[in-house]
Amino acid sequence: MNNLVFGIISGAFGTAYFIYGKRQERFVPLIAGMLLCVYPYFVSSMLWLAIVGIALLAAPFLIDF
Repeated sequence: MNNLVFGIISGAFGTAYFIYGKRQERFVPLIAGMLLCVYPYFVSSMLWLAIVGIALLAAPFLIDF
C-alpha cells in the first residue's frame, strides 16, 4: 500500500517537472520528470523508493545545463 501511495505522489511531481521542463525547454527537469513517473514500477523497496525519489527531485536544482 505504501508503494502505491508513494508512486502516486512521485507521478504527480514527475508530471509537474515534465511540464515545467517542456515549457521552459530545459533538459534536466524534463528527464527527471519522466524518470519520476516511471521508476516506482521498477523499485520495490520503500527505502530505495525514497532515496531515488529525493535524488530525482533534487536533480534539477543541483544539475544546471
